[in-house]
Amino acid sequence: MVNILMLSKWHVHAKDYARQIQEQDDARITCVWDDDVSRGASWAKELGVPFEPDLDKALARKDVDAVVVDTPTTQHKTVMLKAARAGKHIFTEKALATTMEDAKAIAKAIQENGVQFCISYPQLTSPLVQLCKQTLDEGLLGDVHYLRFRMAHNGARAGWLPEYWYNVEDAGGGAMMDLGCHPMYIASYLLGRPARVCSMFNNNHAPQGVDDNAVSVIEFENKAIAVLETGFISPYNGNCFELLGTKGAIVSVNGQVKMRTKDCKDGWFTPDKLPTPLPSAMRMWLDGIVKGTEIPFNLQRAMDLTELLEHAYLADREQRVVPFAD
Repeated sequence: MVNILMLSKWHVHAKDYARQIQEQDDARITCVWDDDVSRGASWAKELGVPFEPDLDKALARKDVDAVVVDTPTTQHKTVMLKAARAGKHIFTEKALATTMEDAKAIAKAIQENGVQFCISYPQLTSPLVQLCKQTLDEGLLGDVHYLRFRMAHNGARAGWLPEYWYNVEDAGGGAMMDLGCHPMYIASYLLGRPARVCSMFNNNHAPQGVDDNAVSVIEFENKAIAVLETGFISPYNGNCFELLGTKGAIVSVNGQVKMRTKDCKDGWFTPDKLPTPLPSAMRMWLDGIVKGTEIPFNLQRAMDLTELLEHAYLADREQRVVPFAD
């Protein structure tokens, strides 16, 4: 049985991870910590477990083997360094950190202490992304030269995101730092190493001036270009996805998938069956702890996302094309 300490209910997905743990036969929540005592104590009561306001004491508990990190993104370095040094396995909401300096420090602590790590990349488990990966691996699209993915919602305009979500000192950014993580890590997963990036972020409605309408354009080392779009102000959007190659393509709008490949003589078609979704990131993490199996959403993938985000925000801030180091 994996005994899990929930580190904060700050993130909007914290309750979802708690539910996922409760659905597992080999894991349980044993404690809650939160720097907001009122929020943490209330959540602990709801979950039926103790609340510990002191992080060091919470990590020292004998009934804690692992932690789920849902703190503000800018607190990730602090809590993960302590968790790793306490020998606790780590599951974290994206992003790993807002800077590569912090990401490298976290990675070093995790590697030195030999704990199991997983970052939550739910879109990578999806049938669509797995279809793309399989098709690319089989070379059925020819030379891939373009990816476009838009993922947006109207959380800022409709008011269903919490007010603190727009505090840059906690969140580290706006829409691209949050929802934009999904297009970013998908592009990295499918296209490989980035070469350069330019961005245009602006603010239409979200409090405190954070980006709520954002686009980054990334050229990858294989010459493919990715156009990655996100926002907090879009009540009507197609969640559009395009992966284009010289001999085929995969396109999805609002979940409706069409494709064509070099082997297809009849043009565009709808796949009879999409690949089976991968297990959830939570299940991957628990299997890594309990069974020692490989966790695909690992430190390297986590650092790849932080690198993309840091460069994308720099490109917008300085209004220039930013190259990635070799």
